[in-house]
Amino acid sequence: MAREKTQDPRRLDVRAFAAAGAALSGAWPQAGFERLGASLMPGAADAPPGVEWSVQGEQRPVTGGAPQTWLQLTASTTVALQCQRCLQPVAETLLVERWFRFAEDEREAERLDEELEDDVLVASRAFDLHELVEDELILALPLVPRHESCPEPLPLPAGDTGGDAPEEAAPNPFAALAALKRQTPG
Repeated sequence: MAREKTQDPRRLDVRAFAAAGAALSGAWPQAGFERLGASLMPGAADAPPGVEWSVQGEQRPVTGGAPQTWLQLTASTTVALQCQRCLQPVAETLLVERWFRFAEDEREAERLDEELEDDVLVASRAFDLHELVEDELILALPLVPRHESCPEPLPLPAGDTGGDAPEEAAPNPFAALAALKRQTPG
């Protein structure tokens, strides 16, 4: 009886994986994604869950040519970021669902990338899926994380007592111009 070869997601033979129409899935601890961790709020109270991921390989036939190698990646996790309004932790769910087309070498990848709108990567016999998942999660981070409605009142600017004291009126920049016009004879 032949033993099925177990695929290592950190050293994936992309062509063989896609040719077999294979699938892999699993979970990695979020702490193992150092570059992603650099964007997260340090010391957030709730420990974030792991990163759930799955990948499916496929070869798509091409008329008159070799089949194209494709991978479909799905990954999700919840991260703790700093709200840019109240500076408190905000939980954000990151979800990645993408298809990647693989080229034989860098030159072909550059050419395909210019011609097509597909995400193109270079196929390898030791492709690091963990690195791809991390790259895609980083790209999925919101540009400006913030709560829909902040849980605590926003901090007041320094020197503001929060009272209802009337503010001094800012000088009107056109008042000086109006005064000059009145002084001009004519």
